[in-house]
Amino acid sequence: MSTESSIQVIDRMVTLLESLAQHGHASLKVLAADTGLHSSTAFRILASLQQHGWVARDSNSAYQLGSGLMRYASQAEQQIDLRQVALPIMTALRDQTGETVNLTVRENDEVIYIERVISNRMMRVEQIIGSRAPLHVTAVGKLMLGEDSAGACLGYAQRTKLPAYTPNTITDPQTLCATAQLLHTQAYAFDDEEAELGVGCIGVLVRNAGGKAVAGLSISAPRDRRKNEWVAELQQAGAQLSAQLGYFNPPAAA
Repeated sequence: MSTESSIQVIDRMVTLLESLAQHGHASLKVLAADTGLHSSTAFRILASLQQHGWVARDSNSAYQLGSGLMRYASQAEQQIDLRQVALPIMTALRDQTGETVNLTVRENDEVIYIERVISNRMMRVEQIIGSRAPLHVTAVGKLMLGEDSAGACLGYAQRTKLPAYTPNTITDPQTLCATAQLLHTQAYAFDDEEAELGVGCIGVLVRNAGGKAVAGLSISAPRDRRKNEWVAELQQAGAQLSAQLGYFNPPAAA
């Protein structure tokens, strides 16, 4: 096989894997149509990928990504510097919104601010890198509580006693856990002056290749400047960062 032909096969293989990642599960017919490959060509490449464990077939004979890829994803994830990968995405989001963008991670019952890109405005919200906040007073923190079971959320409430940082802080355990579950379904959250009066935030979660929430991305602004249309821009940035970590979120089947 010539070098050009070998490269062409690799290009087709990557195209099939990307299509499969987007679909989650897909038949040969769908994959061939999506990639523009002849069915026989797609079948031969998929069969070879299946031999190496990169592709598998489910009980309905539909194709899906194989466990062999997870070994590479796991090794790549360990080598990724989350802050370094996030910074260009955070900077672009700051430039879009004009407001401060934060990157946080969870440690036990708190979120820790590990990176930020500050607004260029005179009046702005700044979080100090390394500072901490209880989960229940931040947008990202409430989303992280929504990742837990109801019992784990109530356990958090019992441990922390849900101290009130402002009159808007949720201090009732049942209300907090119900809100966290609702936000989990919604996939974004607001902080309506719950951590600090005059400050409003929007948060989303960032996921790794296994779908685990490993960080949060948020926009912080004076409450009167916060815009609901930033939700879509923040979700797009969160999805972009998650994709950089290897996360694929295929569309739900019709």
